[in-house]
This record gives sequence, C-alpha cells and structure tokens, in this order.
Amino acid sequence: MTVHNFTLKRLGLPEMAQASRIHRASFDDRLPWLKGLHTPQEDQWFYENCIFPQCEVWAVFAPEMAGIIAFKTGWIEQLYILPEFQRRGIGSVLLKQAQQIFPHLQLWTFQRNIQAQNFYGKHGFTAIDQTDGRDNEEKEPDILFEWRKSGA
Repeated sequence: MTVHNFTLKRLGLPEMAQASRIHRASFDDRLPWLKGLHTPQEDQWFYENCIFPQCEVWAVFAPEMAGIIAFKTGWIEQLYILPEFQRRGIGSVLLKQAQQIFPHLQLWTFQRNIQAQNFYGKHGFTAIDQTDGRDNEEKEPDILFEWRKSGA
C-alpha cells in the first residue's frame, strides 16, 4: 500500500516533542522487550538537545505526523513510523530524502529487528558489521548497515 495525500517537511525545534512521541510509540511497538527504557520526558530532552542540534529531522504528515527521520553527514540516526502508518511507503519516502542529500549512509539496527533489516536491505543497504551489544545503551546485539549511491 502506498501513501497518498501526505506532506514531507523538515521539522523545527517546536516539533521535537511530537517527533519524540513517534519515536517512542514505534520503538515500543517493534521492540517490546525494551519498552520503558526511557520516559517520555527523557525522549523529549534527547530530541531537543541531541538530535535537533546535530541532525536534519524530517517528517511525513498523513495528515498528522506519521513518521520521522533524523540524519546527518553519513548517518541515519533515527527512523520511526507510527505503527498504524507502517507498510504505506512512509519509511521509503523518508529514507529517500536522506539518500538524495548524502551519497553514503550508515545506520545501526538491532539483530532482533528483522523487519528493519528487510526494509533497509530493500533500499540497498548491506550489513557490514555486527556486535554483541555490550557497547550500546540497550545491551542489545546490533548490525551496522551501509548504503552507497551508485558510482559514489
């Protein structure tokens, strides 16, 4: 199913609270074993003080904010879609926004998040490394993915 009647927009600081709520709803839905890792206040602080100052943050509105991506040179930092809007092409639209700007991108996803791995593989990312999780906050084994624009 594809997305119709949506808007892609770069977000500003006043929209970071809403972006953090999308992050938490999607994270908790896809990774229930990590649910409650952070409070909504901690998520909002993280988006306002870490993500927003360092990344471009974009969202798809369909018509409400349905998904977000945060990226910076060479990295996708966050990509989350509200559960009720998944499988409608929103993640693809957001990912293509970053791929149009940067010729090379990397990102981490958890090894247990098979849906994310399939999504990134469909968009040309390949796994280049994996860890046992001891160095990430969640202590969850993860995979490093990489994408390069053709000819880059």
